[in-house]
Amino acid sequence: MDSLITAAGRALAAGDLLGALKRVALRDDPPALALRGIAMAQLGELGRAKALLKAAARGFGPKEAVARARCVVAEAEIAIVSRDLSWPMKALDAARAKLEVHGDHLNAAHARNLGARRLLLLGRLDEAEHMLAGIDPGRLTPPARATHELVVAGIAVRRLQTAAAASAFARATEAARASGVPALGAEIEGAAFVLKTPAARLLSRGDERLLRLADVEALLNSGVLVVDACRNIIGREASAVSLATRPVLFALARALGEAWPADVSRRALLARAFGAKHVDESHRARLRVEIGRLREELRAFADIIATQDGFRLVPHGEHTVVVLAPPVDERHAAVLALLGDGEAWASSALAIALDASPRTVQRALDELSSEGKVLPVGRGRARRWVIPPVPTFPTVLLLPGPLPSD
Repeated sequence: MDSLITAAGRALAAGDLLGALKRVALRDDPPALALRGIAMAQLGELGRAKALLKAAARGFGPKEAVARARCVVAEAEIAIVSRDLSWPMKALDAARAKLEVHGDHLNAAHARNLGARRLLLLGRLDEAEHMLAGIDPGRLTPPARATHELVVAGIAVRRLQTAAAASAFARATEAARASGVPALGAEIEGAAFVLKTPAARLLSRGDERLLRLADVEALLNSGVLVVDACRNIIGREASAVSLATRPVLFALARALGEAWPADVSRRALLARAFGAKHVDESHRARLRVEIGRLREELRAFADIIATQDGFRLVPHGEHTVVVLAPPVDERHAAVLALLGDGEAWASSALAIALDASPRTVQRALDELSSEGKVLPVGRGRARRWVIPPVPTFPTVLLLPGPLPSD
């Protein structure tokens, strides 16, 4: 490797992007193309960066397998940053294996970290944690250690382990400071802000107040019966039942939880769960059936008793009932939750992350766009979606994640 390539690589590692580009801007050999691609990616020119890295990978010969694998890893990072979740991650796994075989443990660890970041976006927390288990943080350079700790913090946040998340953010901040790269420190500071912002609303006995993530964690471990409208689950401490695929039952449970310890009239329940404006005997019959199904789902935590006017939720023992709701109720809250990370998402990537059909996601985006809550960037297949500069609410609780009992 010649001196200009070495100097450009050192400049990139130090965060001097322009210095790196000055050394390789007029060269078209594979190492120079790879360095230019990495620099362009850090400058935000992701399309150009991807093209340069592909050209570099094609230019490396059969004896330069490690260099080609590094290009694949860099391309995978661009795909994750640009939220291209359809990018073939098998190529990243193959590149990581190649790097490990040839002893490039630092870049192999970076590839593992990227794989964990993608799994984190998809809410597959156990798989992400397993991916990180193959990394020894003590052998990483400061920039790599900072990004590793960011993923560790992200897993802890989504599991509502705020103390572990705060520790990981602190380690990431320390590593970023040691790296001397200001942009990395700013990224960590922005990510850690999630611990300080309101994450949910507590509704109890007619009162309402905002909670931070630490407050939510304490609430879920306090022994109260929580009707969690952020994730559509109902439970107490480590035991919970999910009603995410049964919206009618959850609507009934939330109405009963908000009214507790009072009852809810049958007419109010029909309007809440079915949107019924004119009630007839068929509606009443359906309500009885759905209440029976909900009673069966909640049998481990509470009973639902009939009153003269309607129904009332009665928790077992002396437990209190509270409702945990998003900071702002929003029909398409899950879409806004993903866009809330500040990155530009393609509609196809949102569909993958939400496990929904592309058409359903596109309808949601069109509706949110008409209300000014999201903005399209680009045209055609290059179109991405972002939220306006000031997000309506932070919604980490709405991101995919396991039940407390998992």
